[in-house]
Parts: sequence; C-alpha cells; structure tokens
Amino acid sequence: MPSTTPPPSLAKALPKPGDLVFIRYNDHVFFANADASLYRPWTRETVGWLDYEDEEFVRVVWERYREPKSPEKARLRSTGLAIDRRTILEMRHLV
Repeated sequence: MPSTTPPPSLAKALPKPGDLVFIRYNDHVFFANADASLYRPWTRETVGWLDYEDEEFVRVVWERYREPKSPEKARLRSTGLAIDRRTILEMRHLV
C-alpha cells in the first residue's frame, strides 16, 4: 500500500496550522447597476497564521486577543479570513 505521507522535502514546503503564511487568491466582486462585462474576480493577498485547513477551505488569522475580562472568563477572539481553496493561486511560508 503506498504511503500517504509526503516526502520530507515536500512536507517542509507545505504550510501547516500555526505557520505564518502568504496567500494570493481570487476574491468575489459584487456589482450593481453596472455593465457586468467589466467585472471579474479581484486578485487579493493576505498574510497571517494558518489557523485551519481541509480539502475545501483554509482559515488565516491576522489578529488574536483575549477579551479584557477576568483571566478565567476571557474568551479568545480572532480576526481573519476563511478562503475557498479553489480560489487560492499561491500559498507559502513567510518564515
């Protein structure tokens, strides 16, 4: 049975959750009362910590913080993006 583990050289190259990453992706564009032929997805770029990934999407977090409550009641809050994998043009380590 073939191994599903990538070779060491490839495993190093693939970002994993917790890694700082750069992602270039095509984003949806909303238009209204306009010439539809002028609109296409925009190519955008983002950086952050790879928080989650599966076959359908990745989640990148730019900012993480605890709510300013007592330490035992503070919840972790995050700001970031969930990106459909089909729109990703490039994803790589930054560090």
